[in-house]
Amino acid sequence: MNQEIRNLEPKALWNKFADLNAVPRPSKKEERVIAFMKDFGKSLGLETIEDEVGNVIIRKPATKGMEDRKMIILQSHLDMVHQKNNDTDFDFDKQGIEMYVDGDWVRAKGTTLGADNGLGVATIMAILESDDIEHPAIEALFTIDEETGMTGAKGLKGGILKGDILLNLDTEEDDEIGIGCAGGVDITATGEYKNVEASKNGQSYIISVKGLNGGHSGMDIIKGLGNANKLMNRLLFAANDSMNIAKLEGGSLRNAIPRESVAEVVVTDETKFQAAFESMKNDILVEYKSLEENLSITAEKSDDTFSKVMHDECQTKFLNVMNAAHNGVYRMSPDIEDLVETSNNIAKVSVADGSIKIECLTRSSVESSKATLANALKSTFELAGYEVKLSGDYPGWAPNMDSAILKVMDSLYEKMNGEKANVAACHAGLECGILGQNYPGMDMISFGPTIRGAHSPDERASISSAQKYWDFTLEVMKNIPKK
Repeated sequence: MNQEIRNLEPKALWNKFADLNAVPRPSKKEERVIAFMKDFGKSLGLETIEDEVGNVIIRKPATKGMEDRKMIILQSHLDMVHQKNNDTDFDFDKQGIEMYVDGDWVRAKGTTLGADNGLGVATIMAILESDDIEHPAIEALFTIDEETGMTGAKGLKGGILKGDILLNLDTEEDDEIGIGCAGGVDITATGEYKNVEASKNGQSYIISVKGLNGGHSGMDIIKGLGNANKLMNRLLFAANDSMNIAKLEGGSLRNAIPRESVAEVVVTDETKFQAAFESMKNDILVEYKSLEENLSITAEKSDDTFSKVMHDECQTKFLNVMNAAHNGVYRMSPDIEDLVETSNNIAKVSVADGSIKIECLTRSSVESSKATLANALKSTFELAGYEVKLSGDYPGWAPNMDSAILKVMDSLYEKMNGEKANVAACHAGLECGILGQNYPGMDMISFGPTIRGAHSPDERASISSAQKYWDFTLEVMKNIPKK
């Protein structure tokens, strides 16, 4: 199946992507892909090092005639988001991604594809391996754990890199030249509730919210897509006085808009429950009919006996908190058209055995606005008596319109494509902001091929765009400014 991918053009890029996707590489479990990348660098006879946190750096000298150009850093992250459809049997820890061609798209069978940021990694590998591509001296920087904390970028110490220009290959629109991004902070609220005996006359039900699009909690947040955790809460809130929660699980990763949520409840008044549930279900389906065509909301009787449930008062408090906690766009940028400035994703909710855990990711390109929303969420959770922890804080990347490499790339793009590039900041978290802390003054740009549905099993990469992006990348390297 992956042989079909290897025959795509440009072959150098797609072959390296196929090699990479054969290696399991979920975030926080990058040992195998780190070893893979080190073996790759050493097999080419290139200087290859691993720093103390697991980032891999491979250095390649300039090709003949390019020695007088500034050294560039080609940077991408090794890890990928591991999401799969509920009915897909797949082990991200052991299996390579199963890919196939669908028209102009490369997709994966029921899982994330890993094009984010695997196509960037594959690009760098192809350039390192080549003997006929013109380029200045290169430092290839492969970072770890970008998707769940950016700990690779955070752990990269100053002084290791020698390059003057950093090209981050992690943008998902081939007509975009990225010059800025959002920062983020993880918010985790935990609490306890009184676990009581369920009503002996109650009926067990399983409530499911499934089939949502999900997607990237930064890039896709502007679309107003359904969040399974918020939709589930609306259903439970509507039926609060006719049921009790035994267990609840929604979402899986902070940086993915939650696609599914499942609740186990004990219904004490079935007539009342059915009326409230159906009414809210119909409201939600009407609201989201143009956005979420595959949304499924069900409440089915279960033969299982849920013996312990959440106490009434604790349940009301929990549902109120989930109602009050902000999800989605918080503020649009007043300076850049159509750019989300600040947002929050209620990514994961878990209720079981007397414990509650709510996990969010708050993003913003403005530090003060990020702090404002984070504090608002913290206040909301603390008013309910929950303990709140803020962690994984990372800065945004401030745009530099005077960037020398921006001028080169902007001009090249227009010359090659007959139209201007979209020079823009994005609402995703890129590593440029973090890397810039230890390397102040480094000229940085982000670009990449067109990818859709990142962080979801609908992730797909455009084949025609990959060729366009590859050609642009090679031209950029030929035109790096002189020292």
